[in-house]
Parts: sequence; C-alpha cells; structure tokens
Amino acid sequence: MKNNALLIFTRNPELGKVKTRLAKTIGDEKALEIYKDLLLHTMKVTKNLDCDKFVFYDKTIENNDSWTGILYKKRIQSGADLGARMQDAFQQLFELGYQNCIIVGSDLFDLQEYHINKAFNKLKFNDAVIGPAEDGGYYLLGLKKVIPSLFLNKNWGTAAVLPDTLKDLANYKIEFTETLNDIDTFEDLEKSSYYKTLKMQLR
Repeated sequence: MKNNALLIFTRNPELGKVKTRLAKTIGDEKALEIYKDLLLHTMKVTKNLDCDKFVFYDKTIENNDSWTGILYKKRIQSGADLGARMQDAFQQLFELGYQNCIIVGSDLFDLQEYHINKAFNKLKFNDAVIGPAEDGGYYLLGLKKVIPSLFLNKNWGTAAVLPDTLKDLANYKIEFTETLNDIDTFEDLEKSSYYKTLKMQLR
C-alpha cells in the first residue's frame, strides 16, 4: 500500500441521469455521450499516477467498464448528500492507513496528470490542497485527515462552495492548484479544450 490515495467520484452513466443541466441544451443522449467521454478522459489522466486509486460509483459498481480492477479499487458512495459522501470516502481511506488523500470528480476535460501530481506534492507541506473550479466550487480537494466542517452546511453545486470551504480552513495551512473549468452547462462545455473537436457533431 502506498501513502497516497486518489478518490475519483463518478456517476453511473445512465441516460437522463447525468449532466442534466447540459442536457437541457443538447439533449439527454448527447449529454450521456459527453459524460462517457469525461469518464474516459479521467481514466486516461489518472491511470499512470503513482498512488493507489479508488473509484467511487454513485449507485452500483460496474465490473466490466473502463475502470480496470487491476488499476482501480471500486467502491460505492454512501451518504445523504455530496458532503456526506465525500466525508465517508475520505474516512474509509484514512482508516486504511493512507496519509495523503485527494478527491477529484469526473467533470473536467482540462484536468491533466500533472495537476494531480502537483497537488500531492503540495499536500506534503500543507493541511489541505484545493483545486478551484471556475464556477465557484472546487474540482480537487486534498487532505491529511478528515475535517468534518468541510462537508457540512454547503450549498453543493453553487458558487458559494469554495468561499464557504475557505472559511472552514481559516486556521489550516492550505495551498491551491490552478483554476480549471468543470463541465456542468453548455457554456462550460464551450470553454473546454474538448469543445473544438465536438462542436461539429452537435450541429
């Protein structure tokens, strides 16, 4: 077992259940295709990282998907809301003995391997590392231990998440990685590196 663990939060790719805000513009089928591409991108970015990797599905574990069991350990998210699910996932891995844990979502075409490596390096010397998202949330959170307040009383999916999280970290030593664009709406998609290759298919 390594000291570092990466937690990847995903949704099971079901029609009408993923990227619902994006689907309002491009429809459920195209939104599902884009989410599958996001999952594939996240897998390619993370597969060679020198850490133990855990995929946390929102509903059921998929045994025959692209997240090969050789590289990724598979678990189910547990909790009433996103905060509770993240706290539970962190707690599970700290209880296994990991010293540095980083969680990322599966919503970023702009996420690259070096962003995560940089975050692990920063976490060696800090209590927490945050990767801010352009929409006011965060796409990455690194911790050395569970800080319960980070996961409570947040309006998840809103621009208030990052400011409220920083208030909870006021007495901790923190660092940031670069701000990236996660994909929730069509406007987010248009700003992504992926859009140039996709836009002809959407017409």
